[in-house]
Formats: sequence, C-alpha cells, structure tokens
Amino acid sequence: MKRTFRILPLAVAVGVLIAAFGPGNTTTRSDASPRLANNILQHNLDVYLGRADLAPFHFPVSSGPLRTVLEATGNLPGLRSQGAGGQPKVRPSTNGCKKILKGQPGRPDNIRVTQECSLRRQAEEVVAVNPTDLNNLVAGQNDSRIGYNHCGYDYSYDGGQTWGDMVPPFYQFVIEDDHTADACSDPTATFDAAGNAYVGGVLFDVNAPASGFAVMKSNAPIGGAFYHNPAPGQFQEFLTDTPGVIASDNDPNVFNDKEFIVADGNKHSPKANNVYATWTRFSGNESPIYFSQSTDGGATWSPGMEISGSGNVCGGRCNQDQGSHPTVGSDGSLYVTFANGNSSGPGDQVLIVTCPANKSCTNDSNWTAPVKVGDLIGGSPGGTLPPNTYRVPLETSISNSTDEKGNVYVVWQDFRNGNPPCPPCDMDIMYAFSTDGGKTFSSTIDITPKLQFGVTAQWQPWSAVTPDGSTLWVAYYDRRFGRCEFTGCNDITAAKINDPAGAGVPVQYTRVTTDSMPNLTADDNPAQAGFIGDYMWVASDRKGRAHIVWADTRGLRGTVEEDVYYARLNE
Repeated sequence: MKRTFRILPLAVAVGVLIAAFGPGNTTTRSDASPRLANNILQHNLDVYLGRADLAPFHFPVSSGPLRTVLEATGNLPGLRSQGAGGQPKVRPSTNGCKKILKGQPGRPDNIRVTQECSLRRQAEEVVAVNPTDLNNLVAGQNDSRIGYNHCGYDYSYDGGQTWGDMVPPFYQFVIEDDHTADACSDPTATFDAAGNAYVGGVLFDVNAPASGFAVMKSNAPIGGAFYHNPAPGQFQEFLTDTPGVIASDNDPNVFNDKEFIVADGNKHSPKANNVYATWTRFSGNESPIYFSQSTDGGATWSPGMEISGSGNVCGGRCNQDQGSHPTVGSDGSLYVTFANGNSSGPGDQVLIVTCPANKSCTNDSNWTAPVKVGDLIGGSPGGTLPPNTYRVPLETSISNSTDEKGNVYVVWQDFRNGNPPCPPCDMDIMYAFSTDGGKTFSSTIDITPKLQFGVTAQWQPWSAVTPDGSTLWVAYYDRRFGRCEFTGCNDITAAKINDPAGAGVPVQYTRVTTDSMPNLTADDNPAQAGFIGDYMWVASDRKGRAHIVWADTRGLRGTVEEDVYYARLNE
C-alpha cells in the first residue's frame, strides 16, 4: 500500500517539496514581500517558511538554489534569529590558506583544497582524476566568495598535495532572460580519455525566472588551471564568454536542477571522449530526469530528453525524480541512478536506467525501462539530523559506479533503522550491486549496521569502485566518535568493501578526519549555518586509490566555518 506520510514535519523543515504549478495555481502568502519570478523557487521558499502546504511524494529543489534564495530574500535562519550583524567568534588574519592536518598511522593527511582566505563558505564538493595523469586532479564546490552560491573550481598537479583554485568564467554567460546569472550551484567535473577537463553548474537568477545548465572546458595541457570556451577554433582557449549550453529556460514554471556531467574516459571505448549530462527538470508538477550528450568536446549538446522512463515499478511514468548520477562503463554503456517518488513501497525508491554501449543514447527508445535498486526509506526530522541543522535530503546522495566486468554498484543513505525524535539518529548507509549490467540487483546491504556503529548517524555518502572490481570505496559523514551524536560534531569515515559483488566482506573502516569537525551553528557563523551541501565525493583511479573531498568546519585559526578538504587512501 502507498505510504501516506514522510518524516518531514513542516515546522522545522529545511527540506522542501515541489507542488504543482499552472495558470490557475496560486500560493497563499502571509506577508507582502515581492514574489520571485520563478514559481518553482517561490514555492520552495514558501514551504520552507511555512506559508504553503507540502505536496505528497514530490521532491525538493536542491540545497544550493534554496540557500541562495534564502540569502537573497533575507530569510537565512541564523540571520533571522541574530540579525545581519552576527560574526564568527574568531577572525583569522589573511596570512595564506595552505593548511594540512597531519594524519596518524593508518589515517591520511587532511589537505585544505580551497585557497580562498576569507570566511566565506565553500561546500558541496566534487573531485575528478585525469586518466592520462593520475597526479592531475580537479575539484569543485559551491563557493560564496563573491556572494550567494557560485561554482568554484580547484586543481592539483601533484596528486592532491597542493592546490590552486579559482572562480570559473561562467559569469559572462547571458542566460535566457538577457542577464548574466546571479548564482551558480551544484558543481560538477569530469575528465575525458584525452585528459581534457570539463566543469559545469546550474546557473539562475533570483528575481527572474531563467535557469540554465552550462559547461566550460580546460584543454589537456592546462589541467584545470583555467577554463575556456569549449567551441573549437583558433582562439578557443582565449574565449570565456560562451560555454557549452546544455539547458536554458526562461519560464516561471521550469527550473533546471541537480545536474552532473561525466565523460567517457576510456580510450578504448567506442564512445571515448563523449560527454554526458543528466539533470532534474522541474516543470509544473513534474520533475523527470533529463539527458543530453556532446560528441564535440562540450561545444554543442543534443536536445534534452526525458530518460526516467515508465513502467510497473512506477505505476506509469517515473516523473517524480531527483538526484540523478551518470557513470560510464568500460565498454561505453551509460548508467544513471536517481531517486523516484512514484513508489508503492514503504518510502521512495532508488531506480536505474541504462543506455547500452552499442546504442545511440539520443534515441529514447534505446534506454532501458527503469529498474528498482532498492527502497529509499524515511527521512530525518525537519530534513536535518539534530543537533546538526545541515539539510540532509535522502535523494541527493545516491551514487553509482561500474567495474571492468560490467558489475554495477549503487550506494545511498536512508532512515529505515531509526525513527525520530532524535538524537540518537540511526541513519545508515546502504548499497546493492548488479552482476548483469543493471538488469537486476542484490538485496540491500547495510554498510553501517547498528551492531558495529550503535545508534548513531552516518550520512551523505558517495562511492566509487576500483576498475578491477576488487574494492568498493564508500565515504560518508559519521557521528559515532566520542559524544558527536549528541553534540553535532562529525567525522569522515571511509569504508573499504572487498569483493563487493560477492561476499562483500570483510569491510574495513578508516577514520579519515584527523579529529572531529565541530557542529556549525548560527552562534558560530550565522551566514553558513544550516548548509553543508547535498553531496561529498569519492573518485577511484586505476591504482585502486580513493580520492575523497568533503566540506569541513575546522576553519582557519580556530574558526567554525566551511572549507573543502581532500584525503587519499591507498589500496
């Protein structure tokens, strides 16, 4: 029987749900503040502020755009409670930003990625490894150094020991309302088989309806040190005003959200160097997953098309979706996982669709019908895990990866083993695998069982399998150390799952952080409290190593504020 509720009380909800929009739909407002031009963003704001009802079974826009709207409209929780004059308790001097927290035996160094020296927020991270040079890494994050959320990117040439960073040149791009965008969110990055780097983000205006999805390129010799126009030509590397445009709309009832790109990085693949994009297209009362591809280095993109499909698993169209993640198999097959709300089970569900290597992915008939991976059960009270106030949407931390044998691994978080009120909050990390290319999946496996972890929260996972399939790396936030479950401090833990498509044992756990990260509250930093991003990231390379990035609250000189950190674990 279809469930009739979620554990998301409105009074404290930071996670918000989309409701239907149409010519006759209006939202009741209890104040006289100006209405946002984009109805999707306006409704998310209204639900967060308690001015509108929740729509059952619909998904929210992601945290980055919501956070930008809250900031732009003066509705950040910390600022509302303290006033705009609230300041961090400690102010570091600007004396350079390199910071390495030395690891202990069996634990890696924690290396600060972002080199921006102020107390502006960097959170919501991605990392990619150059297949032609494993020492060349690109990372990205939501970055507020120039206000709101913008997409900042970082690069390393020495395997993550030192980093440079930048604000990429998306901001000359004129979106459909003839404006340059106010904000960029949900950073994404990838390398192709030739070593070219690509970065992207969702661009949008706060007080206009337009939103888009754009990509810039860094050619192979550059290694991510700067990004340029992806269009081929004599002056390609000197042009920054025209990105590759994947989606662009100027419709108050449309919002493009939660996008990722991935390139086919296998030089032996029949589709080597193709670049693929998936995203959520909120439109009226639907939020299907869309797809586009580029075969010319990110310069031009195929028309966006719906790939979330339909079938018995959804009782029809699978059109209430969020949190897609695309990956490419060694043979060129494309796998896309996502959260779906058209479920008849105890909660939402994790689905996967596949485009085979020998088929054209721009033909929607070549995509498989959606296959159920597992249930996505429950939610945290108010969309958070008290005493943390960070938003913890289940649907935006679903990742998949595939090995050279064609096995597929999917990792997500859910609340099946614990119910509010909490703390203690028993949120756990799950995975399932397929040995037939995504046609069927194993039963769900709990990576963080109560027997070993107690009643504590493990949340916001990301994952990557080694190419040979011998190890599945899963990293996540972890509150099991000390009194963190009750004080809100956090660590990063990495689970190394050996033989993940077989016995899945033994699982080895590494405490990645050198010490616990303090809870970020409005008392410490009102402008940053409540947002730590919707995802962290793990990438694996052909040497079997795990590259991990996360948002860390151990700020410079004792501040509590968000920066991006990196660690590498060796096979």
